[in-house]
Amino acid sequence: MPWLVAAEDAAYYAGRPVGTIWRWASEGRLPKVGTGKKALYDVSFLHRAVRDEWTRELITPGDTPPMPTGAKAA
Repeated sequence: MPWLVAAEDAAYYAGRPVGTIWRWASEGRLPKVGTGKKALYDVSFLHRAVRDEWTRELITPGDTPPMPTGAKAA
């Protein structure tokens, strides 16, 4: 079951910039529904970032999702 969220929320979950989420979606690493600023991204394909329990400060970003078979990076 997909967990669809806005790009900003996916970026926080993965500990990456929003532009990275957009790029991963364009490369096919991350499924999305819709277009433009209202697009939603499936965070079940992302690896969760490690954050400090108290401050929520980013410790380690989540791993990069794999490229689809036969695809080339942008």
